[in-house]
Amino acid sequence: MRAPEGDLAEHAADLLERLRARQPRVHCITNAVAQTFTPNVLLAAGAIPSMTVSPDEVAAFSARADALLVNLGTFDAGRRAATEMALAQVTKDGKPWVLDPVLIDRSPPRADYARSLLAHRPAAIRMNAEEFATLSGGGLPQDFAASWGTIVAITGETDIVSDGSRTFSIANGHPLMGRVTAMGCSESALVAAALALEPDPLKAVAAAVLIVGVAGNIAGEAANGPGSFGVHILDALFNLDRAALRARARVSS
Repeated sequence: MRAPEGDLAEHAADLLERLRARQPRVHCITNAVAQTFTPNVLLAAGAIPSMTVSPDEVAAFSARADALLVNLGTFDAGRRAATEMALAQVTKDGKPWVLDPVLIDRSPPRADYARSLLAHRPAAIRMNAEEFATLSGGGLPQDFAASWGTIVAITGETDIVSDGSRTFSIANGHPLMGRVTAMGCSESALVAAALALEPDPLKAVAAAVLIVGVAGNIAGEAANGPGSFGVHILDALFNLDRAALRARARVSS
């Protein structure tokens, strides 16, 4: 599997410049513990978040957004209703949406719901290896991506991003990322922001994953533990530039 032409670090730097200039709006249906950190990550990177799950207004907010995040971390009836309304709106408008199937490996009802959402054709799915195994039933990320016409991003020690025919492996990040609540949730939101700007979905998702990974490297060097890491990664995203992406990117195909 070959990655697309060009240097992903350069694509990521270009994307970050566009993100800061155009400030795409991302509507986030996410879990209760991510309601603060996720919008702060989007704001630090240059995007504009909205977070309501109210059935009276979620369609209106989705209509104003450039992309949608559906995160299943809080699996309640209200968020499921909001998800259906938001998906109806962005599907009608032809806008990209991202599925984050949080902890579906722990809950069969949640896993069943995540599988049902595949029919709505997410532009990308960001998850960890256990969540991918549950959602896919086994097999390769490339095969699942090709079958569903989506971008699969499996994040972990080495991140895998694939559209079925092209694949990136990204070895950036820091162990403390796994010690901060909503780190993965916020990464999914940044993926949605990237998809709002970049016409090549694979480049969009891989660039967003690389941006978060490099910011994690930088934050980890300054942090004394998970508490300070959460602050430092916001600063790292805000200050991230082309030189840092070029110097730190660890990408293979």
